[in-house]
Amino acid sequence: MDSYSSKTPVLTIFFQLDPFNPTVGGIQTCIKYIFKYAPSAFRLQLVGITSRKSTVGKWQSAHLHGRDFDFLPLLEIADDNVRGLIPTTLKYALALRKYLKRRSIPSDFYQFHRIEPTLFTQQLSGIKLLYIHNDIYQEIKGNSQGGILWKRFPQVYFALERRLVSQFDRILSCNSQSAALYKAHYPTIADRVSYLPNTFDSDLFYPLSPDDRRQSKQALASRLQLADKTQFILFAGRLHPQKQPERLIQALALVDLPNTHLLIAGVGELETKVRYEIERLNLFNRVTLLGSLPQTELADLYRLCDLFVLTSAYEGLARSSLEALACGVPVVTTRAGETPELLTDDSGVVCENDSPGAIARSWQIVLQQPEKFPSAACTSVAAPYEASAIITKVYGKLLTAWMHSEAETQQQARRQ
Repeated sequence: MDSYSSKTPVLTIFFQLDPFNPTVGGIQTCIKYIFKYAPSAFRLQLVGITSRKSTVGKWQSAHLHGRDFDFLPLLEIADDNVRGLIPTTLKYALALRKYLKRRSIPSDFYQFHRIEPTLFTQQLSGIKLLYIHNDIYQEIKGNSQGGILWKRFPQVYFALERRLVSQFDRILSCNSQSAALYKAHYPTIADRVSYLPNTFDSDLFYPLSPDDRRQSKQALASRLQLADKTQFILFAGRLHPQKQPERLIQALALVDLPNTHLLIAGVGELETKVRYEIERLNLFNRVTLLGSLPQTELADLYRLCDLFVLTSAYEGLARSSLEALACGVPVVTTRAGETPELLTDDSGVVCENDSPGAIARSWQIVLQQPEKFPSAACTSVAAPYEASAIITKVYGKLLTAWMHSEAETQQQARRQ
């Protein structure tokens, strides 16, 4: 892998992702969409993780979303859905440091989804991109329990950030407020910072006709031994402190409507706490835990549910909210990230605060008056965030700039 030619532009993505055993998360989906929709002129490399110890540290050929790419797993992680005492991000960064002490990773573009690994990549020569997926300042300084380890050491994080941000040629944030704060805090690189929204894949996420939706709902109700007219509330995401999943159960206990049922699609470290809340509030018959689902099954759930919910303490632009809207489903969200900014009066409700009572009241607004939240209004809100258009545009611009730079370099070489 050390021999290298610039005839084809190489894009190397760094993240703790196992492409053959992916965990739940918006970053993982973002990377998968890049594999699917980035211009075919790019040669892709992924530096990730694996669940198979025998392949650690070895480049291998791989295939995903119809795309061939080179894959380098840096370390073995059995289940990245559950955090250990040492965060996977730290393990990944140290494994990358160890690898780069022995060998280089030549590339034209280096793309990062966490800042920590870039502490050890400053010697890599190429165009560097940093994605910011949450409102990092709210995430670090917020009062919510749990979350990332940096909440305990905010000054250390910001010192690290100040040291590292100048190396990036482009910083792409899916939260507009976070992008604005980066520009304000780092004025010398403000022109490199831009807002890039999260996206959804229209191949997977689209609405059903009213008749098909009704039949799908009835089929699910029958499978779960529920009433035919059950109204389904869906949550899809990690059971992680950021998402505050226990508030889903607490809010459901306050919903004063018959035949409402909560579906929870996801896994994570708070699953035990969620189960405890279900038992404590005696909601066994009103909640179904579905575990981690493939995107195709998740899309089927979006299409039949009456309401999608976010109870997050902080967000970027929650990809799950876009997916639900694209399926014609209204969204109820706490005031976190970009979702409250894009919702219209007829596509969802923003909770007055993130208490269980406020969440329950917002759910009831939608469930009691579904005619005020038509499918067409929801899909209209989601339409500008379609993945193929956005990713093709962003990476098309990168490719065009690279081609111009290569042409200029060749002309200068000929003149000499």
